[in-house]
Amino acid sequence: MAKKIIDISVPRESKEKEVKEFYSQEKPEFKIPSSRIRLPKQLGRKIFLIPLILIIAGTVAYFSLSRADIEIWPETEVKTFETKLTVDKRIDNIDFSANLIPGTVFEEVKNFSQEFNSSGKKLVEKAAEGKILVYNNYNLPQTLVKYTRFQSPLEGICFCSTDLAVIPAKNQLDVNVYSCSCAPGTSGKLMGGEKYNIEPSDFSIPGLAGTSKYTAIYGKSSEAMKGGAKKEAPEVTQEDLDRAEKILREKALKETKDALKDKIPAGFTVAENGFEAEVLEISSLVQPESELEKFILQAKADARAISFKEEDLENFSKNFIASKIPADKEFDQKSLKMEYLSENINFEEGKITLSLNLEVKIYSAIDKISLKRGLAGKSLSETQLFLQNQPEIILTQVKFWPFWVNRVPDNLEKIKIELRVD
Repeated sequence: MAKKIIDISVPRESKEKEVKEFYSQEKPEFKIPSSRIRLPKQLGRKIFLIPLILIIAGTVAYFSLSRADIEIWPETEVKTFETKLTVDKRIDNIDFSANLIPGTVFEEVKNFSQEFNSSGKKLVEKAAEGKILVYNNYNLPQTLVKYTRFQSPLEGICFCSTDLAVIPAKNQLDVNVYSCSCAPGTSGKLMGGEKYNIEPSDFSIPGLAGTSKYTAIYGKSSEAMKGGAKKEAPEVTQEDLDRAEKILREKALKETKDALKDKIPAGFTVAENGFEAEVLEISSLVQPESELEKFILQAKADARAISFKEEDLENFSKNFIASKIPADKEFDQKSLKMEYLSENINFEEGKITLSLNLEVKIYSAIDKISLKRGLAGKSLSETQLFLQNQPEIILTQVKFWPFWVNRVPDNLEKIKIELRVD
């Protein structure tokens, strides 16, 4: 058993204030008559009553104001306990016999939208476009199939028709065209670049070369061809889409989970892995190879948590400890430490099993009433001896008040006993 320490202190009487007298340089002179001074009879009686009044007042103060303040440190022992506990949203109250406490499922759904930059580059060729008025001076109508090639006098400059056209005999018709390749076997192949933005020109039809129609059927443009260009442009790659989806997915999960945490009221707690979050959908209208500098992805995420009241967990723990310690023992509630890990989570049923570890200080129960009765009326030395003989106590401190009191009051209400476990 640890060595006992008894600290008994009695407040000391405060020192009287020091009073200093100050005199002027010239002291006044007083003359006292030589005849004997006599006090009035009534004043004399009052002076003789003063000691009696003080004695009575002191006696009353002794019995009415005296008290003993006693602090006790019992011998303590740290105990640990382990158990399983189930949190269940389907119950409303703690079930101590079944190791169940009520649970609450909180849920949060959020939508997200984020813009991303494209990283790809590609060479973009845009065809020059315009109209050619086709003349048919032949005596029969002429059918021009789609992609019929019209050749400019400028070397390497050709345009192709966008649609099938029938030119009546001895007539003319406007045909929509775009810049294309002049090489044989490349029918309709688009060619881009500013060099195709040519001024109004005459056009021949290479497909009619070697026939009588070659000079009878031809074309003329009245306006310049426009829109031809060749430049580097941004491009959305598949890697861009994959990277953006990963970033947005992580953001959606985190922010939805954080929003759910903010939604849980004070007094509720969630086990470390008591959260569940998932991305319900993620989408984009952009396809790989799209000519875009920026693109947007959208996502929808859902988060859930099985929560329980800290108060319920604490009440269960205290009840569990009380059922596991001997009847002559008590535990210090302030020293209670709780640690738990979650197991077997079922979000659909709203259930989670906790592995609960408890640590607390226990000590022998002390009957304060019996202790007060044993101390009542004892002197300082008797009090010291009495407390030393209590096996469950390792340290005490006794204070009497007022300063002249040297015994524990007989009145039990004047004895204050405070238990210290720290």
